[in-house]
Amino acid sequence: MILVVATIGLVKPGPVKGWLDAERETAAPYVPAPDPLPTPVLAAAEGGGQAPTEAGVKAALDALVTSAAMGTKVNVAVLDVASDQVLYERNAEDMATPASTTKLLAAAAILKARGPAYRLSTRAVAGPEPGDVVLVGGGDPTLSVGAKQYFPGAARLDRLAAQVKTALGGTKPARVLVDTSLFSGPETGQGWDSDNITPGGQVSRIQPLMTDGGRAKPTHHEFGGDPRSPDPAIAAGKAFAKLIGAPTGTVKRAPAPATAAQLGVVQSPPLVQLTDWMLEQSDNTLAEVLGRQAALAGGDPATFDGTATAVLDQLNALGLPVDQAKLSDSSGLSRRNGISPTMLTQLLALAASGKEPGLSSMFSGLPVAGWSGTLEGRFASPKPNQIAHGVVRAKTGTLSGVNTMAGQLITRDGRLLVFAIMASGSTDAAGGKAALDKVAAKLVGCGC
Repeated sequence: MILVVATIGLVKPGPVKGWLDAERETAAPYVPAPDPLPTPVLAAAEGGGQAPTEAGVKAALDALVTSAAMGTKVNVAVLDVASDQVLYERNAEDMATPASTTKLLAAAAILKARGPAYRLSTRAVAGPEPGDVVLVGGGDPTLSVGAKQYFPGAARLDRLAAQVKTALGGTKPARVLVDTSLFSGPETGQGWDSDNITPGGQVSRIQPLMTDGGRAKPTHHEFGGDPRSPDPAIAAGKAFAKLIGAPTGTVKRAPAPATAAQLGVVQSPPLVQLTDWMLEQSDNTLAEVLGRQAALAGGDPATFDGTATAVLDQLNALGLPVDQAKLSDSSGLSRRNGISPTMLTQLLALAASGKEPGLSSMFSGLPVAGWSGTLEGRFASPKPNQIAHGVVRAKTGTLSGVNTMAGQLITRDGRLLVFAIMASGSTDAAGGKAALDKVAAKLVGCGC
């Protein structure tokens, strides 16, 4: 079975209000809402349509991929999913800086390791002294303080606080401690630009306890980054202390007692929804924090190095060419990452094949050209590029001098192709992105 984009009844993908019951967590014992159905964007097909020829694709793409706007180095692979035939390749097995197309590898590894329905728990337990409450970070980056939240359907600290106050009965909360022992090692990645966190706001410090992805406020700035808390875990602890009526000035890190009684728990939406959001909005913090789940599932340290090892181990188990990938992070912020177009297209083809059902959910989070996420404003000009609207679904990646795109499309003859385009050395970011768009749009409309 091959998954393709449905052209009828297209519904905007990604996390939307209504996925989960807004009243999910209460002071009563926690009962999760039913796992949601996948967003109705994908339909099943059996790989019909006329397949392009290698010669036809070469004639269509050669001039585009060698244009000056692409930059000084271009790596490309195009694969016909039904036949598993490579239709076009240029430096296809050479590793290139992937930028945020790295998130495709992270999403696949997370979904493989944990499964789409897995939820992340944030717990409160009794502390070492009467009235002490320990807030235990479970690696949920979408946790919110209250109803004003950045991630739809997120677990909420105010509902956890209500459980805690009920569990404590007449005991007055004395102190809040935060347990961040789930993760270890550095909180920032090697190869990250120095301004990624401050003032850039492109990512938070990577900790297992935070609210709204470590943002100082649950808001998003369309241009530029979102300001982040200097210490997300302590910020979450202070917000929780305020909710239960404990002094905020005494919040500090401390491990939970080994036999501590649980006072309350809230759970995140299923991982399939978190990975949807990560891919659609290219959320770097989600990519890094969720990447730790692959490490934890595999028994590796929940560090940058441990996560890189775990992600590649999961992909290796899927039979993918991991010798064509090296990772320093899960988000693609690191310039030390390297991934080949062949690695990306083989991953996408596997996810589309139906052989690994858990991976097929990756496509529901991929931005749609002219419609959603990081592709909402793309493929607008020149006018011929608009043929890609609603047809190309892809993960983009951008760093200074680097422009990448990897995803799937349906040709005008009804054939499903997967592709990866990785360009570097461009001095014009807008021009570089437009050059990539032309390649994908040409594949949609060439009839080759």
